[in-house]
Amino acid sequence: MAVQMRSVLFSVLPQTRVQPVDLRLRADAGGDTVVDTVAAWLVWEPRRVVCSFAVPVTDIVGRLVPSADGGTTGTDLSGLPPVLTPRDPFAVHSTPGTVHDIETADGTLAAAAFVPEDPDLDGYAILDWDAFSRWREEEEILVGHPRQPLHRVQCLTSSRHIVVEIGGEVVADSRAPVLLLETDLPPRWYLPRADVRMDLLTRSPSHTTCAYKGKASYYSTTAGGQPLDDIAWTYADPEHDGVPVRDLLCFYVEHTNTIVDGERVGRPVTDWSRQRT
Repeated sequence: MAVQMRSVLFSVLPQTRVQPVDLRLRADAGGDTVVDTVAAWLVWEPRRVVCSFAVPVTDIVGRLVPSADGGTTGTDLSGLPPVLTPRDPFAVHSTPGTVHDIETADGTLAAAAFVPEDPDLDGYAILDWDAFSRWREEEEILVGHPRQPLHRVQCLTSSRHIVVEIGGEVVADSRAPVLLLETDLPPRWYLPRADVRMDLLTRSPSHTTCAYKGKASYYSTTAGGQPLDDIAWTYADPEHDGVPVRDLLCFYVEHTNTIVDGERVGRPVTDWSRQRT
């Protein structure tokens, strides 16, 4: 019997998953390098869909000290959602272990390390991405979070006819889209600004960062009498995976009526399906 690969991957979501990183990894705090290792692992704690870096404790330039109020965590999962996303902070742990501060010559990185009890990770500490000011794989600077080995972003120029409606009002109509396919996400249609009713959009102060595409800025709208915050986004200076969609606009298919070649597509249920007003 055939199975979808996505279902296979999600079937192991309740487990801790690991993958070695065969490169040099460094993490800085301020102007100092606190981590320098060629033996890092990617670690997905149970229920996590985005991984963290775990490094040998011996490759951390500093002293690990149990956090005063961190204690042992990950022993009671009853209050956690079934899937942990980047919206769930590093402090939420789903496997037993101890939270540690990292004491360096220049200060303390509070609760920056989590030492799991898992014997397969003996001698390793999982690190909080946000505790560090810069991450590098070899000499390439990383943004957002660690990149996952089975994650792919593919950008395809297309001639399909894309119409986006909000509240019965057409906000975009394009025959020159770029289709962006990204692992575990619905298809995203990026549209030239000339094909978008920019007069119906207003700049939002919101920004997000994708490890593969870079920093996104957002637009809101009241088209069709429906106020929707952060309904569309763009990448002005994308990372290399997002270069083909530079300055194009994409609308959440979760909250708009998207019509592809005359056929309305269903609104997928994703982590972004919550109301955006």
